[in-house]
Amino acid sequence: MSRNLLVSLILVHGTFGAQPSAPAPKAAPLRELPWAQLNFLHTTDIHGWWGGHVQEASFSADWGDYISFAKHLRDRADAEGSDLLLIDTGDRIEGNAIYDSSKPRGKFTYEIAKKQNIDLICSGNHELYKAESADGEFLHTVPDFKGNYLASNLDIINPENGQRQPLAPRYKKFKTKNQGIRILAFGFIFDFTGNDNNTFVIPVEQTVKEAWFRDALKDKDIDLVLVYGHVDVRSAEYALLYKTIRSAQWDTPIQFFGGHSHIRDYKIFDSASVALESGRYMETIGFMSISGLRTASFDKSPAQQQKTKVSFSRRYIDNNLFSMHHHTDRNKTTFPTEHGLNVTSAIGDARESLGLGERYGCAPHDLWVSRRPYPHEESIFTWLDTQVLPQSIKPSEEDKKAIVITNTGGIRFDVFKGPFTKDTKFLVSPFTSGLRYIKDVPYKSASQLIKLLNNEGPILDAMRGGNTYLQPPEHVAAQYRPELYAAGQSQELSYAAHEQTPLLVGLKDELFPGYTTHDDAGKDGDDTIHSAIPFYQVPNCVQASIGFDTNDEEMPGVVDVMYNEFIEKWMLLGLGYLGENFTSDDTHSYADGKSFTNIMTDWVKEHWNVASEECP
Repeated sequence: MSRNLLVSLILVHGTFGAQPSAPAPKAAPLRELPWAQLNFLHTTDIHGWWGGHVQEASFSADWGDYISFAKHLRDRADAEGSDLLLIDTGDRIEGNAIYDSSKPRGKFTYEIAKKQNIDLICSGNHELYKAESADGEFLHTVPDFKGNYLASNLDIINPENGQRQPLAPRYKKFKTKNQGIRILAFGFIFDFTGNDNNTFVIPVEQTVKEAWFRDALKDKDIDLVLVYGHVDVRSAEYALLYKTIRSAQWDTPIQFFGGHSHIRDYKIFDSASVALESGRYMETIGFMSISGLRTASFDKSPAQQQKTKVSFSRRYIDNNLFSMHHHTDRNKTTFPTEHGLNVTSAIGDARESLGLGERYGCAPHDLWVSRRPYPHEESIFTWLDTQVLPQSIKPSEEDKKAIVITNTGGIRFDVFKGPFTKDTKFLVSPFTSGLRYIKDVPYKSASQLIKLLNNEGPILDAMRGGNTYLQPPEHVAAQYRPELYAAGQSQELSYAAHEQTPLLVGLKDELFPGYTTHDDAGKDGDDTIHSAIPFYQVPNCVQASIGFDTNDEEMPGVVDVMYNEFIEKWMLLGLGYLGENFTSDDTHSYADGKSFTNIMTDWVKEHWNVASEECP
C-alpha cells in the first residue's frame, strides 16, 4: 500500500483534549499529509472557537494545540528545506462565548489569536457588522499581524483621525524562508454590503480595474500568485479575480484560499490554479501543498521547464490530537510545546473567568441544525417554533394574536443531549439581535410573509443582489453545489459530500460519522475516514403562531408581526409587496430589546430543570 493511503489505527489511550472538559479523540483510519515543496495550513471562520469543541471528540483540540502542531510542521519544513505558510481568512469573532460573553467583547480573543504565527490574515464579514469590532481589527489585529494583514478591497475610517484609509496594505510580495519562492499575495473579502458605516467594502469588479492592482500584476519576477480572502471559492468574485490574474499572468501558478461558506471545498480553476476552503469553527485545519514551482534560481531553459510540472494536493484535517500526533509523528508526551501549553492554559483561564461551565438546564435529546429535516422532533428549528417561541413571546396587548418569524441563520450550532451551559447558549445563538414588532397587521398579508421569505420571488432576488442570506452559511453553499447532494435523494445531503468508500475493505462498519468530502479532486481529501453524516436543507425562516393555531377555522383579523431585528429590512419589503405600507417608524422594540439569546436561555432555565445533579 502506498504511504499516501497508509491507514493509522494506533490506539492512543490516555490522549486527552487540550481543555479539561473536552473528550479524548477517537482512533480512526487516517490519510497522510501530501507534503511538498510549498505547504500551507489554513483556518477560516473560527468564530471564537479557540477552545475547540468540548463536546465533540473529532474537533476537541484547541488553539494551543494548533500552535504546537504548526511549530512541529515548521520544524519539518526547516529540516527538509521546504516551506510552510499559515493562512487565516477571517470571521474570527461571533459564535462562541469566549468572544461573545466577554466585556468588552474581544477581551480575550485578540490576545489568544496573536499567539499563533500567521503569515497571511484578513478580515471576514463578522468583523465588520459593528463599528466597534471593525475598530478592534484596526487597533488590535492589524498591528498584531503587521506586514501579514492584507486588505485588498477594504477601507476603514481611522478611529484616531477620522480619515478613510485602507484597513491594511493592499498586497505584498515576499520570498519564502527556505525555497526562496517569490509570492505576490492579495487579501480580499466578498462584496459584502452589511457592514457598519465606518468601513467600506470595494466591489471586486471595481478593485480589479484599479491602477495599483493592474500594476502589481505586471510583475514578472514571481513564482506564485496567492489570493486569500473571506470569499466562497466558487463565487463570482473569485471567478473574476482568476480571469483577471490569468490574463496578466498566463502561466504563473495561482493559489486561492477561501472562506465564508463554512464547508470543506476545493475548486480546480485550471491545471495551474486551485482554491481551498477549510470549513468552520475550528473543526478543520486545511492543508495545501504545491510542488514543481519555479524559483529565482530555477533553470528556466525550455528543456528544464519541460521536466517540471506544477501539482497541487489538499487534505482536510480533523482538529483533534489523534490527527495532530500522527501527522507530526509525536505522542502525548512529545507533542505539546511550552508555547502551546501556555496558550491552552490561557484559554482555560478565560473560560473559567467567564463561567462558561455554568449550567442552565439539561437537554433531553440532541437538536440538530442540519442532521434532521425540518420539521422534525429533533430539528432545532422545530423546537424553536413549537416550544421556545410560542411559550416565551407575548403580543403587545393581552388579547392580541401574533406571528413570530426568525431566520435560521441566527442559529449557529446544535444542542447536544446533556448540560446546556453558558457556553452552549452562545454557541447556539451568539448574536445580540432582539425582537421587534409591528402592531395590527392584517392577518391576510402577515400570513403570506413566510412564503415570500422562503420561496423564489422578489425578496430572494433582492437578497442575492446584495449578497445577503438568511440561512446558515453551509446551507447557502449547498444550494449552489448540486454535487453535494447525496446520491438518489432530493433533500438529504452529507456534509459537503457523497458517502465515501473506505480505503480498506472491512473497515466500513467500524467508522464513526464525520466529514466525507467530495470536491473537484475527488473523495480522498479528508484526513480521517468517516461514515457520512446526513445533511438536510432548511428554509430561510421559520414561524410560530402566538395565541392561535393556524389550523383553527377562524383566523384573527389582525396580528402583531414580530421578528428577529436582523431581518427587519426584508419584513418591511415583504409587507410592501403585499400592499401594506409600513416603515421602520411603525416598528417597536420587544421587551426593551431583550436578545433572542436570552429569551432562549430563559426558556431552557424554566423547562429543562437544573435541580438534578445528574445530567447525562
